[in-house]
Amino acid sequence: MLPQAITISTTSSIWSVFQVFLKLGLTSFGGPVAHLGYYRNEFVLRRQWLDDAHYGDLVALCQFLPGPASSQVGFSLGVLRGGGLAGGLAAWVGFTLPSALLMFAFALGAANLAGPLAAGLVHGLKLVAVAVVAQAVWGMARTLTPDRQRIAIALAAVAAVVLVDGPAGQLVAIAAGALAGYWLCRGPLLQPNAELSMPIGRRAGIAALVLFGMLLLGLPLLAGLAGYHPLALFDAFYRSGALVFGGGHVVLPLLQAETVATGWVPGETFLAGYGLAQALPGPLFAFAAFLGAQAGMSANALAGAAIALVALFLPGLLLVYGTLPFWDRCRRHAAARHAMMGANAAVVGILAAALVDPVWTSAVSTVRDAGVALAGFLLLTLGKAPPWIVVILSAAAGALLAAA
Repeated sequence: MLPQAITISTTSSIWSVFQVFLKLGLTSFGGPVAHLGYYRNEFVLRRQWLDDAHYGDLVALCQFLPGPASSQVGFSLGVLRGGGLAGGLAAWVGFTLPSALLMFAFALGAANLAGPLAAGLVHGLKLVAVAVVAQAVWGMARTLTPDRQRIAIALAAVAAVVLVDGPAGQLVAIAAGALAGYWLCRGPLLQPNAELSMPIGRRAGIAALVLFGMLLLGLPLLAGLAGYHPLALFDAFYRSGALVFGGGHVVLPLLQAETVATGWVPGETFLAGYGLAQALPGPLFAFAAFLGAQAGMSANALAGAAIALVALFLPGLLLVYGTLPFWDRCRRHAAARHAMMGANAAVVGILAAALVDPVWTSAVSTVRDAGVALAGFLLLTLGKAPPWIVVILSAAAGALLAAA
């Protein structure tokens, strides 16, 4: 029997697509995995835009590609319901806008934080980052490195990022991981069960993929020749967004290399913003609005935030838009899926290295700091506490430590 193609009504207006995703952007706490659960409840169970089989198929595509999976799924659902690119953009803006505005507001106020209490709160937010990244490493390692081959790939990725500083080391680790996965990760794969058809022509898909490649290859050259800071900012965030395999937290070491290592954002400010991002609804990538406002754009913080936000999301959205018309054929190639298994194992190593430096080394300086970070980790993993509760408790603990 041939796979059944998706059939979805496209009667929703662009405005209604925006409204439903804006509601989700205001209420979807808990990170990308939780977001996928919110989507299923809203679009499969409540609104019945598609069934579970096709929703799972769409999630599989977005987890296969680099980029923020939950935002890519939401964008794709907007494309489906809105009948094309406009619907996808309406979904992305609605879901991203609330957290982006909150991060931008925090960026404006971060420069005014002064005094022992404010310093303690910022330190508490940095300790949140330790707990959250540790949780991400723990969870991703259990899922993405279940065998000796992938554990070895993850360890080799740690060595790569230690030996080669900056984004180059992360790129080498991911590329080598994909190559190793092609040769070593030969386990059984689940066979796809349904065709996914989209209201996107193949020409439009190819154009999106070509644009993705042109920007990835051309932006570094243009930024180097022009010496124009907004272009350099766009390039840095675009390249970071293009390399996020395996989960949203992987963006942490990529952005750290592009913003802290270059001197655009102080290390403690970076981690404080990252810690606060855990308490907000919507995508973790909205952290880009905070960094863009801080990254050398003091004359126009709003422009910096907008440039960084768009640049970080753009590669993932281009990739999913370009792949949707071809996904059913691509996912049947075992070689590509084996390579992705290796790449995903490599990102576990990259994130583990980032947990040590800069996250741990920048935040933990005393036994009490380590105790607060450990308590946050246990609340997240064993206690299943919502991240926003851990943020509040850790920030309060930081303030108490500062006052002691």
